[in-house]
Amino acid sequence: MRFFLRLVSFALLCCLSLLWCRHLLWNHLPQQKDDLAAEMRDDLPLTFDTFLYVQQLRKKTLRSFCKKTAKVTKLSSSQPQAGQLLSRIVVSTKLDFLYCQVPATGLESWEQLLEVLEKKADVTVQSPIPHPRQRNPQKWLSEYNLSAMEDMLTSYTKVLFVRDPFQRLISAYMQGLADGLTFKEFIQRILNMGPQNASVEWKPLVSLCRPCLIQYDYVMMFGFLKGEVLHLMHRIGLTTNVHWPEFTDSQIRSTYSWLSEQLLSELSLKEQRQLVHFFRWDFAAFQFSSSLLWDIPKEASNYPG
Repeated sequence: MRFFLRLVSFALLCCLSLLWCRHLLWNHLPQQKDDLAAEMRDDLPLTFDTFLYVQQLRKKTLRSFCKKTAKVTKLSSSQPQAGQLLSRIVVSTKLDFLYCQVPATGLESWEQLLEVLEKKADVTVQSPIPHPRQRNPQKWLSEYNLSAMEDMLTSYTKVLFVRDPFQRLISAYMQGLADGLTFKEFIQRILNMGPQNASVEWKPLVSLCRPCLIQYDYVMMFGFLKGEVLHLMHRIGLTTNVHWPEFTDSQIRSTYSWLSEQLLSELSLKEQRQLVHFFRWDFAAFQFSSSLLWDIPKEASNYPG
């Protein structure tokens, strides 16, 4: 009998110890970084609980940003103006999905997955994804009338894909959008044009995706899509016999780490600070703490917050 009581006591002590350790772990996680995923190694599994916690952190950061800024928070009553605000939002009426379409944020695998899922639930997605391939024309939210826009924004699942702004610039440069310019010349041309005249490939995400107007349900981070998309699809119940496509964003992110350092070294400190100012709203909204631009002195660039 005494042995049994000791065994029960020992088990309770172990449970309490585990709970206390978990409490200490979560309370000491970095709250000011972009999210928990930025502190995780790519080869470690992302649990479902961690995924939900990461989403809470990202959306909390977004809410804080929107409270501190005067960005658009309400849909215009004018059809043309509302359509302009939502011009980058793609619609899947069969899956009740909305997502912001921005180049170089890891959307290729995601878009093929949605396209196949729209046809039937019991599917196998070819991996790796063939490139290039012919896709069905996309449906844009701006094509609908104002009432339909409002209904979809309220009832559909809304997903936002984000990526380090500096890596987006490098991606645009590597894709040949620099018209033969050196990287330094390419950046200087972008800075001279300003955010308002920027191409969609490097225009700040806040201006393209309107995260203060659209209450996104999920914010997906480039570099961690393989695990995050899996949990996202489980979360919304779209997982019946699906063979997931190959998300290669984590490998690309690793490759860009050394390339980013090399290209950043080609820019003067003034140009680096100008880039921080150019993307200041994205840094405030999404906290890309792993970005090389994050380490540039922010007080010299009028960085908000």
